[in-house]
Amino acid sequence: MMNRRTLLATGAAVLAAPHVARSQASKTLKFIPQIDVPLLDPIVTSAYISRNHGFVVFDTLFGQDGAFKAQPQMVDGFTTEPDGKTWRLVLRDGLKFHDGTPVLARDCVASVNRWGKRDAFGQALMAATDELSVADDKTLVFRLKRPFPLLPDALGKVAGVMCAIMPERLANTDPFKPITEMVGSGPFRYIAAERVSGALSVYTRFEGYVPRPGGTPSWTAGPKIAYLDRIEWGAIPDPATAMAALKQGQVDWWQEPSLDLFPVLRKDGALTTDTLDPTGLPGMVRFNHLQPPFDNPAIRRALLGAVNQADFMQAVAGTDRSLWKNDVGFFAAASPLASNAGVSVLQGKRDMARVKADLAAAGYKGERAVVMVATDLPALQALGEVGADMLKQAGINVDVQSTDWGSVIQRRASRAPVDKGGWSVFFTSFFGVDQFTPATHLGLRGNGEAGWFGWCSSPQLEQLRDAWFQAPDMATQKAIAVQIQEQAFQDVPYLPTGEYYQPTAYRKTVSGVLKGLPLMWNVKKEA
Repeated sequence: MMNRRTLLATGAAVLAAPHVARSQASKTLKFIPQIDVPLLDPIVTSAYISRNHGFVVFDTLFGQDGAFKAQPQMVDGFTTEPDGKTWRLVLRDGLKFHDGTPVLARDCVASVNRWGKRDAFGQALMAATDELSVADDKTLVFRLKRPFPLLPDALGKVAGVMCAIMPERLANTDPFKPITEMVGSGPFRYIAAERVSGALSVYTRFEGYVPRPGGTPSWTAGPKIAYLDRIEWGAIPDPATAMAALKQGQVDWWQEPSLDLFPVLRKDGALTTDTLDPTGLPGMVRFNHLQPPFDNPAIRRALLGAVNQADFMQAVAGTDRSLWKNDVGFFAAASPLASNAGVSVLQGKRDMARVKADLAAAGYKGERAVVMVATDLPALQALGEVGADMLKQAGINVDVQSTDWGSVIQRRASRAPVDKGGWSVFFTSFFGVDQFTPATHLGLRGNGEAGWFGWCSSPQLEQLRDAWFQAPDMATQKAIAVQIQEQAFQDVPYLPTGEYYQPTAYRKTVSGVLKGLPLMWNVKKEA
């Protein structure tokens, strides 16, 4: 079984090889992902690593460009009826799956149906759909109950669960059971035979892929041209080891350098440092709304006065203000829907005596709060440590339970009381694009036990979300977003902790890296 030392030795051997081997190596990219890919099916999880893997293997009907606009990708074009209730999507020529079969409209229909059962935006689209059918091999038809102008945005978004197009035989799989065969139609193929669990995923160029003609590559839109023959995603959990591998040329690209090591990488003349995602990573203190004490909205509301976003962000990213922002509300700072509505409650001097008095007035009686802190992801550990200390200073009876992120993910699904294995608070962050709009913002849902972990129940938030979907223009969407944020400061589904920016680093032999996600197309590597 290949381990990390073997991976590094392989990289070192390539560097020392003769010219021919070096030429071949120039077509192989060695990449350190955020973590190893634990789940390959991008439909059954919203985990970012699975989504990033998904975009290597699978294509989408629409893409999303750097202006956050949907652009046709697998779709050659589309037409709509004047009433906005019928959409005809026509596939472009030359689309093939990795098994050599052509991509047909029925594959797309099955894929959209599977995705629509898992993704929040997809659920909204399918709720507005009366029928999704096949007109011919290249044409799929949406017949809607009501106009849904955001249809291309739903099918092409990068936030949440991607709408991965796969063969009908795979797309017919129960959406709550992961597929085990990776057959997409994207520019790279997944090589299952070379998989090393916990350490390595391998992809090779799909020679049958036909890029979209014309246009400029931007995020997941435009032509996807594969210049690399082979891509190796090799997980290196230890940051110091990862940094050494990058600096010595044993790997080419480190997706998420530790923020405390970033100043060293930025000074290395052999490396390019950049921020892939300009939308940042908003952090949150997420409550369990089903169990005391945070089933009480007045208690959650009182804690807004304890939040110092600068404390959270400095713990995550240090004093370099280019790496974080405070005074951030419930939408990502780069979102056109972001506003300062209600944000004043997070500003000014923090008064813990006042917070304690407000908690007592709200009915807090010293109930134990189980606070889960992830210790294996530095940013989340920093959020958790500051958050736990904040809650203690506010007078909450805090029981800190430190564990790895995987255990937090498992435990946060429990709805049991804290004395029976449940929880009260966890800390996490999302990519800003996931918090751009109500369509993809899981933390702003108010659909109770049908919602995201924490299970916030707010009929008002849900009504406003529905109204946002039906808004006729951006001005109306912005006005509704202000109302959503004001309502969120009343319901407090979570405490916003500010927004930080995750840099990336790659060797200067690598070029063509696109913004948005760690995308593998358009990337070139010199010998």
